[in-house]
Amino acid sequence: MPDLLQALDAVIAERRQVADPGSSYVASLCHKGLDAILKKIAEESGETLMAAKDAQHGGDRVAVVRETADLWFHCLVMLSALGLDSGDVIAELEQRFGLSGIDEKAARSGNRQDTNGA
Repeated sequence: MPDLLQALDAVIAERRQVADPGSSYVASLCHKGLDAILKKIAEESGETLMAAKDAQHGGDRVAVVRETADLWFHCLVMLSALGLDSGDVIAELEQRFGLSGIDEKAARSGNRQDTNGA
Protein backbone atom coordinates (compact mmCIF):
# COMPACT_ATOMS: atom_id res chain seq x y z
CA MET A 1 0.00 0.00 0.00
CA PRO A 2 2.77 2.53 0.72
CA ASP A 3 3.94 2.01 -2.89
CA LEU A 4 0.56 3.27 -4.08
CA LEU A 5 0.81 6.31 -1.80
CA GLN A 6 4.30 7.05 -3.12
CA ALA A 7 3.04 6.72 -6.69
CA LEU A 8 0.14 9.08 -5.95
CA ASP A 9 2.56 11.54 -4.31
CA ALA A 10 4.75 11.49 -7.43
CA VAL A 11 1.84 11.96 -9.85
CA ILE A 12 0.34 14.78 -7.78
CA ALA A 13 3.71 16.55 -7.48
CA GLU A 14 4.37 16.22 -11.20
CA ARG A 15 0.94 17.49 -12.19
CA ARG A 16 1.06 20.29 -9.65
CA GLN A 17 4.41 21.48 -10.98
CA VAL A 18 4.26 21.00 -14.75
CA ALA A 19 0.81 19.98 -15.95
CA ASP A 20 -1.51 22.35 -17.77
CA PRO A 21 -4.35 23.51 -15.50
CA GLY A 22 -6.62 23.25 -18.53
CA SER A 23 -6.05 19.52 -18.85
CA SER A 24 -5.22 18.37 -15.31
CA TYR A 25 -7.60 18.43 -12.35
CA VAL A 26 -4.72 18.52 -9.86
CA ALA A 27 -2.96 21.34 -11.70
CA SER A 28 -6.23 23.25 -11.95
CA LEU A 29 -6.96 22.87 -8.25
CA CYS A 30 -3.43 23.82 -7.23
CA HIS A 31 -3.44 26.77 -9.60
CA LYS A 32 -6.44 28.13 -7.67
CA GLY A 33 -4.42 28.05 -4.46
CA LEU A 34 -4.50 26.49 -1.02
CA ASP A 35 -7.89 27.95 -0.12
CA ALA A 36 -9.49 26.11 -3.06
CA ILE A 37 -7.80 22.88 -2.00
CA LEU A 38 -8.98 23.31 1.59
CA LYS A 39 -12.50 24.08 0.41
CA LYS A 40 -12.47 20.82 -1.56
CA ILE A 41 -11.26 18.92 1.52
CA ALA A 42 -14.09 20.41 3.56
CA GLU A 43 -16.58 19.38 0.87
CA GLU A 44 -15.19 15.85 0.66
CA SER A 45 -15.14 15.57 4.45
CA GLY A 46 -18.81 16.44 4.63
CA GLU A 47 -19.64 13.92 1.90
CA THR A 48 -17.66 11.25 3.77
CA LEU A 49 -19.54 11.98 6.98
CA MET A 50 -22.90 11.82 5.23
CA ALA A 51 -22.00 8.53 3.54
CA ALA A 52 -20.97 7.07 6.90
CA LYS A 53 -24.23 8.15 8.51
CA ASP A 54 -26.18 6.64 5.60
CA ALA A 55 -24.20 3.39 5.85
CA GLN A 56 -24.91 3.20 9.56
CA HIS A 57 -28.60 3.09 8.71
CA GLY A 58 -28.36 0.44 5.99
CA GLY A 59 -27.08 2.64 3.15
CA ASP A 60 -24.35 1.87 0.65
CA ARG A 61 -21.12 1.01 2.47
CA VAL A 62 -19.17 1.27 -0.79
CA ALA A 63 -20.09 4.96 -0.87
CA VAL A 64 -18.13 5.41 2.38
CA VAL A 65 -15.07 3.90 0.74
CA ARG A 66 -15.44 6.06 -2.37
CA GLU A 67 -15.94 9.27 -0.40
CA THR A 68 -13.02 8.41 1.89
CA ALA A 69 -10.84 7.85 -1.19
CA ASP A 70 -11.86 11.30 -2.47
CA LEU A 71 -11.05 12.83 0.93
CA TRP A 72 -7.67 11.12 1.18
CA PHE A 73 -6.80 12.13 -2.39
CA HIS A 74 -7.55 15.77 -1.73
CA CYS A 75 -5.54 15.61 1.50
CA LEU A 76 -2.60 14.33 -0.58
CA VAL A 77 -3.03 17.31 -2.90
CA MET A 78 -2.98 19.63 0.14
CA LEU A 79 0.16 17.98 1.48
CA SER A 80 1.87 18.39 -1.89
CA ALA A 81 0.89 22.05 -2.08
CA LEU A 82 2.58 22.52 1.29
CA GLY A 83 5.76 20.69 0.29
CA LEU A 84 4.81 17.54 2.22
CA ASP A 85 3.69 14.08 1.17
CA SER A 86 2.18 10.86 2.45
CA GLY A 87 5.57 9.76 3.77
CA ASP A 88 5.41 12.56 6.32
CA VAL A 89 2.03 11.33 7.55
CA ILE A 90 3.17 7.69 7.56
CA ALA A 91 6.24 8.67 9.62
CA GLU A 92 3.99 10.43 12.14
CA LEU A 93 1.69 7.41 12.36
CA GLU A 94 4.69 5.11 12.83
CA GLN A 95 5.92 7.32 15.65
CA ARG A 96 2.52 7.11 17.33
CA PHE A 97 2.04 3.38 16.77
CA GLY A 98 1.93 1.47 20.03
CA LEU A 99 1.08 4.51 22.14
CA SER A 100 -2.29 4.73 23.75
CA GLY A 101 -4.41 7.48 22.26
CA ILE A 102 -4.64 9.19 25.64
CA ASP A 103 -0.85 9.14 26.15
CA GLU A 104 -0.23 10.33 22.57
CA LYS A 105 -2.65 13.23 22.93
CA ALA A 106 -1.11 14.23 26.25
CA ALA A 107 2.35 14.20 24.68
CA ARG A 108 1.17 16.44 21.83
CA SER A 109 -0.57 18.83 24.22
CA GLY A 110 2.61 19.20 26.24
CA ASN A 111 4.62 20.04 23.11
CA ARG A 112 2.40 22.74 21.69
CA GLN A 113 1.69 26.23 22.86
CA ASP A 114 -1.89 27.16 23.53
CA THR A 115 -2.73 29.92 21.07
CA ASN A 116 -6.36 30.51 21.98
CA GLY A 117 -5.99 31.30 25.66
CA ALA A 118 -7.86 28.20 26.81
